[in-house]
Amino acid sequence: MKFKLLAVAAAASIAGLPLSTAAQQGKLSGDVVKIGVLSDMSGLYADYGGPGAVAAARLAVQDFGGKIFGKNIEVVSADHQNKPDIAKNVTQQWFDRDGVDMTVENLNSSVALAVQALGKEKNKITIVTGAATSRLTNEDCAPATGIHYLMDTIALANVVGKAVVKDGGNSWFFLTADYAFGHSLEKDTGDVVKAAGGKVNGAVRHPLSTNDFSSFLLQAQTSGAKVVGLANAGGDTVNSIKAAAEFGITKKQNLAALLMLVTDVHAIGLNTAQGLYLTEGWYWDLNPETRAWADKYGKVMNGRKPNSNHAAVYSSTMHYLKAVQAAGTDDTAAVMKKMRETPINDMFAKGGKLREDGRMVHDMYLFQVKTPAESKATWDYYNLKGTVKGEEAFQTVAAGKCTAVKK
Repeated sequence: MKFKLLAVAAAASIAGLPLSTAAQQGKLSGDVVKIGVLSDMSGLYADYGGPGAVAAARLAVQDFGGKIFGKNIEVVSADHQNKPDIAKNVTQQWFDRDGVDMTVENLNSSVALAVQALGKEKNKITIVTGAATSRLTNEDCAPATGIHYLMDTIALANVVGKAVVKDGGNSWFFLTADYAFGHSLEKDTGDVVKAAGGKVNGAVRHPLSTNDFSSFLLQAQTSGAKVVGLANAGGDTVNSIKAAAEFGITKKQNLAALLMLVTDVHAIGLNTAQGLYLTEGWYWDLNPETRAWADKYGKVMNGRKPNSNHAAVYSSTMHYLKAVQAAGTDDTAAVMKKMRETPINDMFAKGGKLREDGRMVHDMYLFQVKTPAESKATWDYYNLKGTVKGEEAFQTVAAGKCTAVKK
């Protein structure tokens, strides 16, 4: 028996693997784990996701060890240009020809819906971090393959919408990006506002990546609403806030940034963004663990700090790899089972849980953007105003519209 144990140890040593790894050999399709990062690499959401999302996925692979069962872990990436048809074509090629096992980020709700539907058809795992439409775990859910990891429009509405109404902002007008995400965010926030005793005076929808917000802001100004809710994201949020300041709206009406990340605040500048309330699922300066990871990320991103989407890409990629290791295979059903069974406790979330409808439930945070005088350094942008438990922020399974799960 002793001789046999020594032989196993020697074989593991020859293979360059620790004994524990050699004893846990698993089965991989194509003898590799391949992860695809699908994002906007050069458009209005490039800071939101883009190269930073690819860097986050690569950091996860590096921290995992670069190999699994002695086989390589590879990361590929593509620019979907915010076009669902391009996203679908790229993902189909990844799944059918290139052996990609899982896609992550999938920024832009129209893209995310198309990719999640394809993942369902091909039995491939799709993890959405960058898109927020609540349809992903409601009427368009794909619980056997689809995961919605960072945030959704219901959680965004529940946190910042309730806070603003409570603070006196009881009449709203929405400036909405005219696609799935914007529509969901406008509806979900409007429902929260009305449930809290407020009213919605109206809404106007603008094209994705528009260069001129003047006519839309004029309608917001004439609405008489106390709050202009920005149901957009990325470059559209940055540009609409800058335009609102130039238009003089912020002197008479309050802006509510319904989806704004720290990279957006950086692009806008504290002079213009100061005082805004916003909802985030993560912030780099929350605690020593988040700061340590942000420093590691900054070393590969020229000193830039990560936003919550970048952190979610890292966390979800790591959670996936750990599930493959625990399952002993990259088989979709086995990996999804392990991902649901295993709580998420890392620099992104504590006690995070992947539900049967595909929603990853974790705490959400209400922040207010600091004044220039309050900020001590570049990227020191938020004051934490409150923490909302995941069970309160996200819609319950019972209240959802995912017919594929039992309620």
